[in-house]
Amino acid sequence: MWAVTVRGISCAEARVLWHLADCHNPVEGCFPSQEYLAEACEIDERSVRRNLLSLKAKGLVNWSEQREGKYRKNNRYALAFETGFVSGAGEFEPGNLSGSENGASTGQNCTFEPDISVVLNRTPESSKPVIEPVINLKAGARDRAPEEGGLKRVDRKRIEREFVLWFSSWKKGDVDFARNSWFALSDEERAECIAKTPAYLRWAKPADLMAGAVFLKQRHWRDAPDEAPPVATYNPFSRAWMALRISELLKPMATAFPPLTAFQRMEVQRGTEAAKAVDLERRAKYGWPKVNTLHELKPVTVSPGLVALSEGFERVHCDSDKAERWRALHARQGWPWLPKTAHEWLYFPAGEPEDAIAEFQRNMSEGRGNDDAA
Repeated sequence: MWAVTVRGISCAEARVLWHLADCHNPVEGCFPSQEYLAEACEIDERSVRRNLLSLKAKGLVNWSEQREGKYRKNNRYALAFETGFVSGAGEFEPGNLSGSENGASTGQNCTFEPDISVVLNRTPESSKPVIEPVINLKAGARDRAPEEGGLKRVDRKRIEREFVLWFSSWKKGDVDFARNSWFALSDEERAECIAKTPAYLRWAKPADLMAGAVFLKQRHWRDAPDEAPPVATYNPFSRAWMALRISELLKPMATAFPPLTAFQRMEVQRGTEAAKAVDLERRAKYGWPKVNTLHELKPVTVSPGLVALSEGFERVHCDSDKAERWRALHARQGWPWLPKTAHEWLYFPAGEPEDAIAEFQRNMSEGRGNDDAA
C-alpha cells in the first residue's frame, strides 16, 4: 500500500518499486533477484538496475550487499517506510547492485531491523528471507475447499499436472515463478489458458515471447486474435471435388491457345471433321486450365455453397451407361474427361447429363454455389 501511494516517479520506477514492496517480508526483509524483477516488470535487467539507481537517488530504496564467503547473494533491499532506513539519495555512485559492472559501495552499512508493528510482524515463525512474493492460495475462493480452508490435495495434484503439461510447451522463464502464477489463477482461467496458448504460440513472434510467469500474470493468452476455423479439404473424386470441377467447366473457355503444330495444320487442311477433332482436342487440353490442375489429383478446398450443391449428386459407376453418356457430353463440349484411375465410382448431378448440367448451372446462377473455392 505504501508503494502505490508514492508520487513523482516514472511508470517504470513505479513498477520496480511495487514489485520490491510485494517481495517485502516485515520480519526477514526483501531479497528479490534482478532476474525476478526483470520478469515481473517485463523489462531487461539493465533497466532494472537503472531504475533502482533512480529510486535510490530519490530516497525511496537502498540496499546492502549479501555474501556467503566469496560468493555474492541477492542484495537485501530496504524501503523508505522501514524503521532504520538510511537514504542513499546523496550518493551518485552506480551502486553495488548484483550483476552490475562496478563494485562501488552502496552507502548502506547498518543492519535493518524488523518493523515494530505487531500487525505487520504476523509471521514470527518465518526462518527464510523472501525471494519472491508469496502466493496466498486461500485468497482464491473459487478454488477453496470449504471444509479445509484451502486447496484439496487432489486439486493440487491436478493443477500441478496441468501446469507441467502447459510449461512443457512454453519453456521460457523461471519454472517456480511460473508455477506460483499458475496456482494463483482460477480454474476457469487455467482452462482458458490451456485452450488458447497453442493459438498464441502460432500467432506471436518467437522473439516476443516472455517469461511464463509474466504471460500468466498478465493473462496474455487473451491477446491472440481468434483463429479462423480450420479449412476443410476434399479429396479427388469426392462429391465436393466433382462439384468444383463441373463449376469450372461451366465457366467461359480460355482463348490463349498455343499455335497449331505442323501436324495439326495438316489435319485442319484435310477437311471439316478433321478440323473439328483438332479443335475439340485443343479445347480439352488448353480451354480449362483450372480443371487440368484439378486433374493432378490433389486435395482442394471447396466453397460451402458448392459443398451444399454436391450433397445432391448421385453415384455413377465408371463402366455404366450413364458414365458413358457423361463422357459423350464432355466430348461434345470439348471438356477434358476425368483422368483414368482406380476409382470405380464417380459423382455427377442427379439426372440425365444435359438436364442435370442445366439444373446445376441454374443453381449456381441463383447464388447457391457460385462462390469460388479458396
